[in-house]
Amino acid sequence: MKRLVFDIQRFCVNDGPGIRTTIFLKGCNLNCIWCHNPESKSIKKELMFHPNKCIGCLKCTNVCNLHHIEEGIHEIDRQKCIGCGLCVNECVGALEFCGKEMKVREIIEIALKDKDFYLNSGGGITISGGEPLLNVEFTKELLMEAKKYNLHTAIETCGYASWDDILKIIPYVDLFLWDIKETNTNLHKKYTGVNNELIIENLFKLNELGKEIVLRCPIIPSLNDREEHFKMIGELAEKLSNVIRVEVEPYHNLGKSKSESIGRKYILDGIISPSENVVSQWIEIIKLHTTKIVKKS
Repeated sequence: MKRLVFDIQRFCVNDGPGIRTTIFLKGCNLNCIWCHNPESKSIKKELMFHPNKCIGCLKCTNVCNLHHIEEGIHEIDRQKCIGCGLCVNECVGALEFCGKEMKVREIIEIALKDKDFYLNSGGGITISGGEPLLNVEFTKELLMEAKKYNLHTAIETCGYASWDDILKIIPYVDLFLWDIKETNTNLHKKYTGVNNELIIENLFKLNELGKEIVLRCPIIPSLNDREEHFKMIGELAEKLSNVIRVEVEPYHNLGKSKSESIGRKYILDGIISPSENVVSQWIEIIKLHTTKIVKKS
């Protein structure tokens, strides 16, 4: 069994307890307008172009007629790209494919390089994305393999999946990092493409089974930085006995350059990342409505 992986980050400290290896799987069933990993959305390999690394050698145009450079502007006819890789092989670093097909065993071998760090810090592996539940059988196999080596496992998910699929992985997950993107159902659909009813329903079912949960809440100025939203986050956390904390994820615009590199328009251009003072104010409002730990992610 294989799946496209677009990144594996070692020595992570923000994706669960201790030192961790985070595996980012490609493909997502939501379309969040603020996505900071836009290269994760498609289930297919995507050609990325980094203009700042281009030296203008024109080698890509010699092997592929989908590349056009006129007056210093490099354009790519991505709709016709078949992913042959000829241009990437000729390029000195400005072109690359996002997404590498990997087997479970290949991923685990990378993760096991840092097993001593996991044991000493209480860490392990975290499966993220994209959305890990988009291919639940692969994610299940990856979790089961990790458990053979007694690794702590965490999964970051939007929760938009069938309950039957979630049940398949529950025995092998120690911690769920559960995204709460918007508490208003209509706004959730506006910002992500789907409503949040299934997500919340699954969250309450998961809580009843006693699994540890962290609520992860991306906050984007002018979109969901409302006091009512903060109140609802706090009240939701308070209703869930197995939520151990709430993590506020302030907006940043790192998705802008990534969007441009894969030929997509970044629609939130102009929104400014919040100051530390503003983030602290958000956290204090949430704390008014819950006794759970609330912190910046």
